[in-house]
Amino acid sequence: MSLASRNKIDVTVSIAADVIAAVEIVPRARPPLAWLFAGKQASSVLEGLPRLFALCAAAQQSALLAAIEAAREEEIILATKQHRITLVVAERIAELLRGLFVGHLTPNVGSAAAVRSVMHGISVFIGSEQPIRGPARREAIARIGAAMAALGITREAGALKSGSPFALRIAELDEVDLKSISIEHSFLSVADDRNIVERLLADDDTFCCCPDLEGHAPETGPLARQMTRDRLPPGRPGAVERLMARITEMVRLCAWLEAGAHLESAEHGIIESYRLGPGRAAAAVECARGRLYHAVELDPRGRISRFEFLAPTEWNFHRCGPLVRGLRGAVLTARPH
Repeated sequence: MSLASRNKIDVTVSIAADVIAAVEIVPRARPPLAWLFAGKQASSVLEGLPRLFALCAAAQQSALLAAIEAAREEEIILATKQHRITLVVAERIAELLRGLFVGHLTPNVGSAAAVRSVMHGISVFIGSEQPIRGPARREAIARIGAAMAALGITREAGALKSGSPFALRIAELDEVDLKSISIEHSFLSVADDRNIVERLLADDDTFCCCPDLEGHAPETGPLARQMTRDRLPPGRPGAVERLMARITEMVRLCAWLEAGAHLESAEHGIIESYRLGPGRAAAAVECARGRLYHAVELDPRGRISRFEFLAPTEWNFHRCGPLVRGLRGAVLTARPH
């Protein structure tokens, strides 16, 4: 978000006898969007939204647009839905790759050119108001594929080229001495939408700041999507599993773009909208960081009388959320020299 000075999360880890005894999180101060949007025409808010969000701008705009359209009881044609999903998918690939590079490959100068090449190919999809077809589309897809191969990411999900930057990073993470105990882990999915969106406008804004599902804070993001989609057994996933979930998702999304980005084969629940009553509606969008929610209430003149949003950050960095559960009780062991 552009309100970066308010967008800070403090994490404190306490260690006793080589065991992580406690993890404390002081959440960020969320931007006052409800106050900024109140009384505004929906069209003016939509135009200004990209300037408020530096990350996942297409997902944010798609969520608000879908919520407003549902509140107005407008029906959207299939071609429009397909184009919006394509934008969200392309943006997700870009954001996942950006996060992977910054978090894991920044020292690797040779990877920077490949990352820039992927970003250039993705920009063809994100920067267009109309679906990309013909030579421009084929060239963008080819550029993305070549750059992913240069990073060692193969077309086969879960496979990395030996000696590639990501394969070497996986090997490094495997050596990290952090032994976890098995715990029950839960993941946010489209099945939770109705419960969440009804509370967005029914509860006060404390739910958006500190959400829960029956007192629990599930994880959302690439790993959650993989676990839900593939119905994998629960466990205590670590850094390697989360990194591989991001890489696998990038491969899957690139394959969808290459195959024609058809609506019938799109990810289930990637953009969903829900009517909650006259002039009231919400929408959910799967962005890079996880499932994003927007809810609106419009007055009779079409102005926004209430707006609420729930970002993936509020789940993943919840005081009792997946980060806390993943670290608490883990054992730090001495590395052999």
